[in-house]
Amino acid sequence: MEEPSDDENDMLDLAFGLTETSRLGCQVVMSKELDGLVVKLPSMTRNMQASDFADKK
Repeated sequence: MEEPSDDENDMLDLAFGLTETSRLGCQVVMSKELDGLVVKLPSMTRNMQASDFADKK
């Protein structure tokens, strides 16, 4: 994968449990070359759409 863009790094700054190899899941394009890839999901997440952008009534 290419190095993270500045925009991706900005989003990663909001993540819990960030590591040196953390990436946004939406940046991973599935392919045969990734067969066998081990992915670890963080124990906590922040759903920005639900918490920040939901319609407030």
